Amino acid sequence: MKILHTESSCGWGGQELRVLEEAAGMQARGHQVMIAAPAESRIYAEARKRGVPAVAPPIARKNLGALRALRRLLAGERPDILNTHSSTDTWLAALASVGLAQAPPLVRTRHISASIPRNAASRWLYRRATARVVTTGEALREQVMRETGLAPGRVLSVPTGVDLQRFSPGDQAAARNTLQLPAGVPLIGIVATLRSWKGHRFLVEAMAGAGMDGAHLVIVGDGPGRDNLRAQIDALGLPGRVRMAGNHADVVPWLRALDVFALPSYANEGVPQALMQAMAVGIPVVTTNVGAIGELVKSGETGLMVPPRDADALRTALLGLLHDPALRAGLSAAALAHVRAHFSRERMLDGMERVFAEVGGPGRGEPQRDDPGQKRAAGGAAPGA
Repeated sequence: MKILHTESSCGWGGQELRVLEEAAGMQARGHQVMIAAPAESRIYAEARKRGVPAVAPPIARKNLGALRALRRLLAGERPDILNTHSSTDTWLAALASVGLAQAPPLVRTRHISASIPRNAASRWLYRRATARVVTTGEALREQVMRETGLAPGRVLSVPTGVDLQRFSPGDQAAARNTLQLPAGVPLIGIVATLRSWKGHRFLVEAMAGAGMDGAHLVIVGDGPGRDNLRAQIDALGLPGRVRMAGNHADVVPWLRALDVFALPSYANEGVPQALMQAMAVGIPVVTTNVGAIGELVKSGETGLMVPPRDADALRTALLGLLHDPALRAGLSAAALAHVRAHFSRERMLDGMERVFAEVGGPGRGEPQRDDPGQKRAAGGAAPGA
């Protein structure tokens, strides 16, 4: 198949990484893949570095120039599948396809749990312009059906997968030595873009509480919340125990160096890649039941759950893990087995390949109709997978 991904976001995080991983994986399977993204976006530069063909129509904003550029691209490339990933490029792609000869079926991937507006324009976008909606978790799938009225067969869950050969357990002492992290101290970590909803500030607040004096925190990632986070760390007197490491292309050694991984998100999550990566590396996790995280982490079985925005509960869970090696070992082993069984990169590629094959066959380009009698298509991942 000839697959065109569009991504209007100029940010950098799990969504963009999934697009790149999926594109590279499909390319390795023999499909012809291209990413269309703004020239100023990081995903455009990263795609070219990784050998994934990329073009740069000006699609960062909705305007007539962007619409015309995308329509020219579709007419010239004539892809079999058009896979969109953010709101802006989805709207541009849907409008650019109107009246286009042999318009490709549009597959909209929703990576986060932000609400869908309930208005006539959104109903047209989801019910008429889009062939399938793919979500990164079953909870998000249920949300999309609830908010759009789409039949079960039109919305499928294909969780993001982790490269299990790359993300695997390793030597903690060696990792700390390589990264110049302190040996012999409890080390908690988070790998996430510095956005408010990732909950970094609650993790920093938890570090300042009673009982945490001997623990250190490493924050891997960068983003718009950097300055506020640094100010909070300084105000709480934590600079000596918190390391802001910035962005790193290879986060495996950072994960292997940890005793506990924390992701206290409070909004906008699908199934976070960093969380499953930590579990694949064999690190116990503490997180929240936001978005589709509950499909990855079963509290008390594959990790610990705490309420969102609750630094005290987060601190209690962290201390419980740090003081109980047997609990850490049990949760880590169960988490590793769960990720290997349900969240591999190959499983993700298989799911997307089935979705694309289903909508990209004979008759593509015909308007999609919602059939209330449809059952959930076989290409979707099973609930909780």
